[in-house]
Parts: sequence; C-alpha cells; structure tokens
Amino acid sequence: MGTAFTRCTSGPDRARPLIRRLIALGVLGVLGVLGLLGMAGPCLAQAPGYPVRPVHLVVPYGAGGAPDVLSRTLAQKLGEQLGQPFIVDNRPGAGGIIAAELVQKAAPDGYTLFVADTGHFAINVSLYSKLPYDPVRDFTPVIEMATTPLALAVGAALPAHNLQELLALARSRPEGLRYGSSGNGSPHQLAMAQIHALTGAPMAHVPYKGVAQSVPALLSGEVDAIFVGLPSIMPHVRSGKARIIAVNTPQRTSLLPDVPTVAETVPGFDVQVSIGLLAPAGTPEPVVGLLNRQIAQILSLPDVAARLQSLGIDRIAGTPEQFARVIRTAIDHYAALVRQTGARVE
Repeated sequence: MGTAFTRCTSGPDRARPLIRRLIALGVLGVLGVLGLLGMAGPCLAQAPGYPVRPVHLVVPYGAGGAPDVLSRTLAQKLGEQLGQPFIVDNRPGAGGIIAAELVQKAAPDGYTLFVADTGHFAINVSLYSKLPYDPVRDFTPVIEMATTPLALAVGAALPAHNLQELLALARSRPEGLRYGSSGNGSPHQLAMAQIHALTGAPMAHVPYKGVAQSVPALLSGEVDAIFVGLPSIMPHVRSGKARIIAVNTPQRTSLLPDVPTVAETVPGFDVQVSIGLLAPAGTPEPVVGLLNRQIAQILSLPDVAARLQSLGIDRIAGTPEQFARVIRTAIDHYAALVRQTGARVE
C-alpha cells in the first residue's frame, strides 16, 4: 500500500535535524519525538493511505494508440509498486469529451485519472463552442508524461511517395484528398487541417473513433491518408501495406531519419502532441505528489525507457506545476491555430 506525505519547506524541514540530534544525545524519548512532530504542524502528518482499491486510468482512445500503450505500461508498473491494480479504461469518442466528463465528475480522491493529450487539455477549448469541461478549472495536473510523433501515412497503393506528391494528387482530383483521423477535434485532424489551411490543397475529413478504425480504413483505401502515432502504423509499414511520408515533429525523428518533417514542405506547420495525466479538481496534494513521483520513477526505468523509445514515445517527467504551465501555453497556441484552420466542432 502506498503512503503519501505533504511536502513543506518550513517547520518540518528545520525540525528533522534537531529531532535526530536530540535522539542521538539520548535526551529525547518517544513521547518527546511525538510532541515535536505535533508542534511541527500538519506538514509531517501522514496522508490517508493510497491506494487502497483499484485505480482507473481513463484513456480517451481505443486500444493500440500511443496513449493506450503508455497507459498500459504505466498501469503494470504502478500496480507492482503501489500494491493495487491500475486499470486502463478505454473511453473513445466525442473528441475525448466522454472520457473527460467521466473524470471531471469523479470523486477527487485519485482513483479516477485522465490520460489526456494536447487535444483534450488544449485544442478542445477553442474547437467546441460549448465544451462541458474546463481543463484548467476542472482538473488538477499530475504530470506531463511524454510527447509522441505523429506520422503522415498513406496506403501502399496510393501514388504519392512524399508530401509534395500527396498535395499534387489532392489538387488533381475533383473531390480532393480523403483523410481520416481519430475523431473530430483530435490533433490528428488538426494537423491535416493546418496543412490544408497553409497550402489550399482540397481535402475532405472522415472522422473515426480511434486508430482501431482509422488505420484499417487507410489500409483498405477508404481514406487516402491519416496522421497516426508510430506504434499504430509501424507494423503495417514493415509489412509493406502503408508508407510514412512525413512526421509532425520539429526535427526529424531518430526512428525515421530519412523521413522529412511536414514543416520541410509546408513552412509554418506546428502541431505537436503531448500526453499527460490529470486528476479531478480538488484531488489532495499528497496523492498528486505520490503519483507524480512514482510515474517519474517508472519512466526512468531502463526497460520502460527502451520500450517507449522503440515506439517513438519521448519521455517527460516534470512537476505538476510545470504541466500546469504547459497546459496554459498550449491553450493559447492552439486557439490561434484553430482560428487559422477554421476548424470547428459543434
């Protein structure tokens, strides 16, 4: 069973060296220690045991994508370290609103957590005219966990081997380019919408509920292209059923050094994806702190680092305060991007 403590920078920190010294001198008995601990105030008080029952990690996508892979990796390790099951609860659909509302309405006790990406904690704010949650007001940041590249992939039969050829193909067709995504308002959609806004190439969006639907649609020719995480598309690239023609990252990824970035062909493109963990607003700081420390430790484990790196997932392990700043900055950035693309979901 895990135990959490409140961190302080005042009385308790100064009290500890004094207590140790008095014990060593033999002038402080058990009752004296207890008395000094009480005088130190609530900062040394042990928080209620956590967790004492299963914890749900709510993922707003179906199985197989980068958030799901990351969540399942963390769930296994957290369960081993904290002695309670961490259950991955996939709730795809509605641009992440289904998952967000589930966590928003949950008790703020650390037992229902939201594995959110940039779409859910930043893009949706500007994309929806009546978003039923506020990512700043309704959630407590726990930790920014990772960034993940998005690959611009096409089916093997499509006569486009780079982004220039894909844009030319879109312009040559009366109906333009058909592209899929993991749902309205997802970073996968907004990435292609920005390419459309910057190039004017005609495109039609076909939304799906997640990669479990969008990837098969690409392979069958139902859509021409998708932005998708590397874990979901690489097996099909290796089998020859799909090609990656660009990545969304600012620089080329070491996993695909010969694949150009979108920005090399479309200057001004800037859609990046970050994945973090949010708890309901009001979740106690000791629980947030415990989760932050445990997850940061797990992300540093060699086997976890190697697995995530092989999938193109770059680890991040900042503080809750750093994640809060990331959220505020991203909201401003994507508000401008939504205006530029004209994207809207009602």
